[in-house]
Amino acid sequence: MLSKAVASAVSVTLNPKTTSKFFGLKRVSFVSSDSLVFGGKNSSFNADGLKKSRSCSRMESFVTKASASAQPLKNADELIDSVETFIFDCDGVIWKGDKLIDGVPETLDMLRSKGKRLVFVTNNSTKSRKQYGNKFETLGLTVTEEEIFASSFAAAAYLKSIDFPKDKKVYVVGEDGILKELELAGFQYLGGPEDGGKKIELKPGFLMEHDKDVGAVVVGFDRYFNYYKVQYGTLCIRENPGCLFIATNRDAVTHLTDAQEWAGGGSMVGAFVGSTQREPLVVGKPSTFMMDYLANKFGIQKSQICMVGDRLDTDILFGQNGGCKTLLVLSGVTSLSMLQSPNNSIQPDFYTNKISDFLSLKAAAV
Repeated sequence: MLSKAVASAVSVTLNPKTTSKFFGLKRVSFVSSDSLVFGGKNSSFNADGLKKSRSCSRMESFVTKASASAQPLKNADELIDSVETFIFDCDGVIWKGDKLIDGVPETLDMLRSKGKRLVFVTNNSTKSRKQYGNKFETLGLTVTEEEIFASSFAAAAYLKSIDFPKDKKVYVVGEDGILKELELAGFQYLGGPEDGGKKIELKPGFLMEHDKDVGAVVVGFDRYFNYYKVQYGTLCIRENPGCLFIATNRDAVTHLTDAQEWAGGGSMVGAFVGSTQREPLVVGKPSTFMMDYLANKFGIQKSQICMVGDRLDTDILFGQNGGCKTLLVLSGVTSLSMLQSPNNSIQPDFYTNKISDFLSLKAAAV
């Protein structure tokens, strides 16, 4: 079973106007440059509320690091040789929608030939690890289920790590991936896609009932999102004592197709933040929960990891929070102008156009 220390890495973003009480989470971590999230070693968080951070030095050093300008990747071999493991985001790095980004198969083959461990981490909770394995196979990539970590799996892994009671239920606002991972972990659940067709007929005196045994509400990306789900989940969070509010991620946008950006899971999570006046426990990036889980599972030193992603506020922050090297690729949501904007405080160690630059820059350096 996952250690409680790993569970402590889950993040909570605090609303400065409202500080709500959460149950079941012992400690949380500094993860965001623009919001307060309190850390495993420096502070604790429990049902009695928050304790102030006992040290500001780590946060100060983080801010200093974040303000340093990113360098264009010029010597791919030097970066490759400096780490043992590459963690790749998927959307915007490996593929866009259902289209593989050029040069990905050859790049992954080259890294494997050098003995590098490859791990694929995605905030997209619509699929289980097994379903993502099928997507990789469909795109012509050989990736094992053990190399895939989706936020759907992270939600179930987090509940296992805190010994979530098996007699309690999980209400799911999300898609099939979360349901499958909860089922594999042995948890009771309700909701999900089947609630997508349910409607509320408002009339005088109508009272919506909800299951009093729901001990957690998990919110992820949901194409079947509706008012029924918002009201049901809100009742569970507000009225069931100790009910956890868990978000797989707070991504603003996602890649459903390669033609444009689409509203992401953060839009669903935001509805519950508004209705409950509570902030969620975030198990996906940039929370370090999955990073700690991976390091624990594979015995990886975090200094020997390079996180590769296309988002500054999730992928790059995820790597920085975990103490890893970071590489931003411009093949997804972040443009060079966004990276270099004076308003951006999150700077990766390196940036490049796409991961296949590992091949061209390698050749140029010879």
